[in-house]
Amino acid sequence: MRTNSPKHLRRGKDGKWEPGDVLLEDVSTDSAWSRQDIFGPSEQARPMEIEVGVGKGTFLLARAKQRPDVDFLGIEYAKAYACYTADRVRRAGLTNTKVLHADADAVFRVAIPDESVFRVHVYFPDPWPKRKHHRRRLLQPAFVRDVRRVLQPGGQLLIVTDHRDYFEHIRRTLANVEGFAQTPFPKLLDTDEHVVGTNFEKKYIEEGRAFYRAALLKRI
Repeated sequence: MRTNSPKHLRRGKDGKWEPGDVLLEDVSTDSAWSRQDIFGPSEQARPMEIEVGVGKGTFLLARAKQRPDVDFLGIEYAKAYACYTADRVRRAGLTNTKVLHADADAVFRVAIPDESVFRVHVYFPDPWPKRKHHRRRLLQPAFVRDVRRVLQPGGQLLIVTDHRDYFEHIRRTLANVEGFAQTPFPKLLDTDEHVVGTNFEKKYIEEGRAFYRAALLKRI
């Protein structure tokens, strides 16, 4: 795997990213950003989707290619994967996609503006299977409440995991956060072969694993 950072511009003296940036680093989560801070000015408002934990970026790139009318932000904590995915985005010439190297929990807590996101994708998050590590799981009540805050009315939180115990934890967590309604999982890819098409999903299909999914809609 290539781990060198893709060519990009660092933040300027005013603390904002340049329009040509793909990999966004050295972020501050002390205050909320605007969509324009991330994607630059546009003549009309565009929907925004966020993928948490992009890994090698397979889903993010496929989805961004399908929907050039949507802005996509991928958040990845592991720098090697963030750099790798940003390099793929740059090579693909995708102008509607950014990769943020940061802790998603902190970003959602403060930096994402209220009701600014159409969809949040969380696919195959680390299950932290040992009981003593359960507190490290991303999908905790506080994070889900932050997701609800940033979603537009009618926006969706989409989750897929192969880990049944974690899925039961997710179901309990979602049941304790008000303001969501369950909805059928949407078709996101042009192919029927995969649910979301991440590298993990392709690997787990070969291993014969079962998948568990949840789709939540923010009530208006």
